[in-house]
Amino acid sequence: MKTKAQEQHWVLIPLFFLMLTSCAMSQTLQTVPFVDLNKYAGKWYEIASIPQFFQKGCHGTTAEYTLTDKGYVIVENRCNKDSIHGKQTYIKGKAFVVENSGNAKLKVQFFWPFKGKYWIIDLADDYSYAVVGNPNRKSLWILSRTPLMNDITYQQIISRIKEKGFDISKIVLTNQKY
Repeated sequence: MKTKAQEQHWVLIPLFFLMLTSCAMSQTLQTVPFVDLNKYAGKWYEIASIPQFFQKGCHGTTAEYTLTDKGYVIVENRCNKDSIHGKQTYIKGKAFVVENSGNAKLKVQFFWPFKGKYWIIDLADDYSYAVVGNPNRKSLWILSRTPLMNDITYQQIISRIKEKGFDISKIVLTNQKY
């Protein structure tokens, strides 16, 4: 027969793990300290993501960033719908750098007046890959300058993403055409 103290133990253990998970999720998402936007500009291939509703059926997803002299970045996203050879869809938006963020936090706007948080949370020294997430940890993109990524590099990125509190079971590889 269990004592009252033993029964309380079984109630407290799940609560303890719930608190640990909540603390990890409530911790501020750390970005990289600085992003050179001139190096960041250009074409990126989506390697994997936590898919969002607007990405449904996307294959061969790319993003292109172009600096402007007006103080924002032009964002052009493309994907092929329903198959790698499907009809290409396209959307153009603007990204605005958040002050005092070292250019690592941006607000992206595809439809006025709505802006989404675009935080660069991992970045290769040579700008060959980047990881972008939202502080709520419900959206994430792993980007590369090439359509394919070395598996060792990918697994190292996944490990760091997990340490940052993202649910890696939700990450889906993106089908690229190359």
